[in-house]
Amino acid sequence: MNIKQNLDKLYLKYNKRKYVHPDPLEFLYNYRDIRDREIAGLIASSLAYGRVARILKSVSSVLDKMGSSPYSFIMNSTISSLGKACGGFRHRFAGDENLTALLTGIKQVLEEYGSLHACFLKGVGKKDETVLNGLEFFAGRIISGSCGRPGHLIPLVTKGSACKRLNLYLRWMVREDDVDPGGWNKIPPSMLIIPLDVHMHRISRLIGFTDRKQADMTTALEITSCFRKIVPYDPVKFDFSLTRFGIRSDMSVDDFSKKFVKRKDLDKLTFLI
Repeated sequence: MNIKQNLDKLYLKYNKRKYVHPDPLEFLYNYRDIRDREIAGLIASSLAYGRVARILKSVSSVLDKMGSSPYSFIMNSTISSLGKACGGFRHRFAGDENLTALLTGIKQVLEEYGSLHACFLKGVGKKDETVLNGLEFFAGRIISGSCGRPGHLIPLVTKGSACKRLNLYLRWMVREDDVDPGGWNKIPPSMLIIPLDVHMHRISRLIGFTDRKQADMTTALEITSCFRKIVPYDPVKFDFSLTRFGIRSDMSVDDFSKKFVKRKDLDKLTFLI
């Protein structure tokens, strides 16, 4: 059995809604309208750092204030009212001023482009093989349109960040299966970059997809290229399944490593489920 068959086996076993919790992705299921989902997704992914229980609490506190339609809430708000709505917010290093900047940046993008999706597409070139240029443009427009600075809630792509949270956001919005809800149907999944968090980095080193110790964009692209050799049309297909090991309390990376048999030859790399 080759690596693709084994990864497919892992995908079939774990890529299911019942394995989503605890994951900020679960908030996106509450929004059928893509205009609401893309906003909820950006907020949820931007806050996806730190302890997962705290992440879920912080995301919930923001989205609850927006009611049933984040799109309507933002479009009907002024910069002043957004600031008041964010008052007292704190998520680790992010304070209410950072959240206000993020929401005002989203508002300015919506007013200029009509949707977050349309804005992202403006940054994607016809010859681009990945979403990297789109990420840079999109993040830049959010930051330039913000009232203040969103800080680390929106990373600066030009500084070499792996942009884990933005790439996670794109996985949610571009892919569509039992877990990822999709909605951004003008960006092919083949262009996606792996969301490189600590779990995926460790797993990728375990299976020989990278020897790099820095979890930066260079490493993310290297790992993505390995997955692209296996699934050219969808290189982040296995991200959710693989990262359950480490995110869920009942599935550790150590458990994952015991299931793998490492081989020098990529085609011979197998793991046991």
